Amino acid sequence: MALLNILQYPDRRLHKVAKPVAQVDDRIRKLVRDMAETMYEAPGVGLAATQVDVHERVIVLDISETHDELRVFINPEIVWSSDERQLNEEGCLSVPGVYDKVERPEHVRVRALNEKGETFEVDAEGLLAVCIQHEMDHLTGRVFVEYLSSLKQNRIKTKMRKQAAA
Repeated sequence: MALLNILQYPDRRLHKVAKPVAQVDDRIRKLVRDMAETMYEAPGVGLAATQVDVHERVIVLDISETHDELRVFINPEIVWSSDERQLNEEGCLSVPGVYDKVERPEHVRVRALNEKGETFEVDAEGLLAVCIQHEMDHLTGRVFVEYLSSLKQNRIKTKMRKQAAA
């Protein structure tokens, strides 16, 4: 397994739209293992392939406190979301040290493939729902800070550029 480089906001590659995975094969399973290792090492609770400059619809999540409940979503799609919305604080491995509140649907149902290529659905709420939606945003080229005001976005861009230059 290999640790992958996580792109840092405002890197333009974070805005690429990911393509569907055509076939779940050994290459995709290796990507999943490498992404999981990278996420755990960072440390984080979710990682989208877009964040490691692979523009395919793959996300890994583990919201457990023991970091032993890896969830893999290949070609995820939200098939239902609740009208109820919730405001939660979010952070991102591509925007280290930045946290802010984002409003999202409170409950979602997601259909995806697992690492064996089998279709499954999951009903998610709470942190799992937030993480799934956050990581799926990456697959469409959106970073959570883009939900914030333009003033906050500009401050974050400036902060991130200064950190990258240091």
